[in-house]
Amino acid sequence: MADFYQNGVITTLHNIADRSVEDIEAELFEFNKTRPMALILPSLYSELQGPALSGIIDELTHVNYLTEIVIGLDRANLDEYKHATEFFGKLPQHHRILWNDGPRLKALDAELAELGLAPKELGKGRNVWYCMGYILASKRSESVALHDCDIVTYKRDLLARLIYPVANPQFNYEFCKGFYARVADGKLNGRVSRLLVTPLLLALKRIVGHSEYLEYMDSFKYPLAGEFSFRRDVLTDIRIPSDWGLEIGVLSEMHRNYSNNRLCQVDIAQIYDHKHQDLSIEDANAGLSKMSIDITKALFRKLATQGETFSTEVFRSLKATYYRIALDFIEAYRNDAIINGLTVDIHNEEKAVEMFAQNIMTAGQHFLEYPMDTPFIPSWNRVISAMPDVLERLHTAVEEDRKEFAAQEVV
Repeated sequence: MADFYQNGVITTLHNIADRSVEDIEAELFEFNKTRPMALILPSLYSELQGPALSGIIDELTHVNYLTEIVIGLDRANLDEYKHATEFFGKLPQHHRILWNDGPRLKALDAELAELGLAPKELGKGRNVWYCMGYILASKRSESVALHDCDIVTYKRDLLARLIYPVANPQFNYEFCKGFYARVADGKLNGRVSRLLVTPLLLALKRIVGHSEYLEYMDSFKYPLAGEFSFRRDVLTDIRIPSDWGLEIGVLSEMHRNYSNNRLCQVDIAQIYDHKHQDLSIEDANAGLSKMSIDITKALFRKLATQGETFSTEVFRSLKATYYRIALDFIEAYRNDAIINGLTVDIHNEEKAVEMFAQNIMTAGQHFLEYPMDTPFIPSWNRVISAMPDVLERLHTAVEEDRKEFAAQEVV
């Protein structure tokens, strides 16, 4: 059970009363009558073969307050798309699948690419962006939640607590970030958040000095959580990265577009586990190595937009400062694990910190060599300005795919 302490500049909504999920869902059912709700599920086809997504769908069949579910399906051929319509067909809610590799959506993507407006990288960011566009196109929902499809410990109270802050009409939040302890199977997980992001933010504070943005970022208990919720109007002007900097980029956009009192974070799970990425020490283009580089670059880019000047010397000092702070964090997390009867591999923790320290320099060098690098996907406002009928065409493409190729009729 979490405490009730409010720290930082972002409101924290705790789980301090063990309120039943049925009680929360009863309220959400009423909220949905005036503030209809949606869920976005960005999925790889391969996730349909694993136990996590099957468990998620089973849980969602008991959710009665959602107006729609939007599924973004990546890396699927025609037969796999047909299978996906069967797989998701058990959902009782109105739902639609964006077949991102289908001919219709690929043709629309190609037209946007000619205008310089399509996502440049494949991956979760691109998938989420198109799902956000479909939410705008469908006009069915006012409050939207998004979570990953590889959560092996998923229970439906995660969704209920995640969407509640933006669904409750008495609250004024535009955006809510989920958080949780990365604990599962007796182990302390979440290395990138624990050993990179938090000590890096502290190191940046020492190097850069006072920064309202850094104080804001450091207020989030788990900034890399892939679970968040938002009001529909957030979607029109947000620019999200297409790389592993997605979560940091979304938080940065919220900082740019809204005052802090319109944002919050909420405790959504006591136990949380999902697919783990390899450390990939030997390959900077894979696993946690690439993730750490993309995240670090995202922070550098945001600080640069606020007038901070970086150089090789600054990055060297930042690396040294980060390394010392991160080593202290390893001891702190080791002791936290021990008192809770959990295990943590100190050797692997130090290997991770050493790689993250090196990747700070790698990210810094890339930042200096490619100052015009812009990994952000354009906002939907900009896309609509260039192609006024884009949302209608996106909606039509999804409907026509369903009618022509769906293996069975779905709601």
